[in-house]
Amino acid sequence: MRVLFSGRAKRDYLSDALALLTGWVREGERIRRTLVIDDTQHAALTERVKVVADALHLRPEISRRADRTQIRVGHGNAPLTEGEVLLAARIEDAYRAVTES
Repeated sequence: MRVLFSGRAKRDYLSDALALLTGWVREGERIRRTLVIDDTQHAALTERVKVVADALHLRPEISRRADRTQIRVGHGNAPLTEGEVLLAARIEDAYRAVTES
């Protein structure tokens, strides 16, 4: 069963969910995470994120500079959605899986 959120209750729910995502930084209506991982881990993470993002019909921005991978979730000035917060949580799961091996 899916619970529908509206108005202030939804914003509070998303804020609570974001508080549980350690390392994510809010940039207006978007969230960002910077990870220090090597090229092999970056490739594995990108593949895992692509699978989840495709299933959720979302397009995170993933970029690589030196030994850092930066991921942004959200778009423009639109408020974050439940799906985008879910994607961030799944990215955390993928990050742990890739770095624990």
